[in-house]
Amino acid sequence: MDLFEKVRARMRADLGKYAEIGHHYLAFPKLTGPLGPHMYFQGKPMLVWSLNDYLGLANDPRVREADAEAAKAYGLAYPMGSRMLTGNTDEHEALERELADFVGKPDAYLMNYGYQGFLSVIDALTDRHDVVIYDSLSHACLIDGVRLSPALRMSFRHNDIGHLEERLKRAVAHVEKTGGGILVITEGVFGMRGDLGALDKIVALKAKYPFRLLVDDAHGFGVMGRTGRGVPEHFGVEEAVDIWLATFAKTMALIGAFVAGEREVIQYLRYHLRSQIYAKALPIAAVIGARKRLAIIRQEPERLARLWHITRRLQEGLKAAGFDIGVTESPVTPVYLHGSDAEAIALVKDLRENLGIFCSGVTYPVIEKGKIILRLIPTAAHTEEDVARTIEAFRQVAQRLREGVYARLSSSLPV
Repeated sequence: MDLFEKVRARMRADLGKYAEIGHHYLAFPKLTGPLGPHMYFQGKPMLVWSLNDYLGLANDPRVREADAEAAKAYGLAYPMGSRMLTGNTDEHEALERELADFVGKPDAYLMNYGYQGFLSVIDALTDRHDVVIYDSLSHACLIDGVRLSPALRMSFRHNDIGHLEERLKRAVAHVEKTGGGILVITEGVFGMRGDLGALDKIVALKAKYPFRLLVDDAHGFGVMGRTGRGVPEHFGVEEAVDIWLATFAKTMALIGAFVAGEREVIQYLRYHLRSQIYAKALPIAAVIGARKRLAIIRQEPERLARLWHITRRLQEGLKAAGFDIGVTESPVTPVYLHGSDAEAIALVKDLRENLGIFCSGVTYPVIEKGKIILRLIPTAAHTEEDVARTIEAFRQVAQRLREGVYARLSSSLPV
């Protein structure tokens, strides 16, 4: 088969079949206006629940001023080159020290992006003698990092500690022969479901099995724990998490990421992360902006308190209205409905066109056929009025879904 014919066939087999009707609407939409809960979509005002701006920092005047002043002083090109060659600065190193202090680790290393950085960390840490064991619902960046690694890889059922222990027994037998090590990988907050990785139970297994623990805390950094230090703080297991990863794309509302851990290990990663060695350093304007954001996070704990107030009002209100929000333990709020992917398109269109609510709709192949997830991300910038309006809108679309309104509207869509 011709390579491009194969590509076209794949496009017709998954969500790509909706590209003609959904491009710039369901996929690649364009939100305009100041970043925050109230924006515009295709010229219409929207109440937005799809921005990972947990603490409401994206449009904070102090943050915007810091970003603008840094860009004015340095431009977006500075520094040129990778950190290892010509792209290092005092600002980069200062941010690393501040991040390490915030998460309670001896050292931290900045990375350009979470996705490329996270998969590169796994590649750098492991070789063909090792074993990598990962939660089956881990983010795509972790899965790709495992695929890139030459280590023996095993998955364990999501948060199934008994299954993880079975895998660890096999891993120990394997590394006794190869002389390798064992790396266990999970997430702090699972970004689609909102539940937490069972870090307390995983850490308890360290008393029986020799492994190191890597945690992707992209959705936990700045959000979970008493002071926002993440899911390790939430469970009180900071010292037992060996490699701690986080991105700026959520709480910090910025590009960039970092890895934190023991000083010697982080120094090793500085010299072995291919995704950073062969890539331009994070622009200094973004670094200065990140330092400003981190300072605000530390100085204004009321932002975290506000986020959780809105989160509780939203989640408790949805449950009281009869909605299934699953097992979320974080601000990530999935609303589970039953319907076809064509019905999901009609439902999302109704929310946006008639009710002015913008949230992400998730269907097959991301989740199983016949199910719909409407994923909401509350932030410190949302209000109780926003919550009440959204719950009422969801009541309306759920009723229309039950009555078959969306099935009739979707009859002309490809299936």
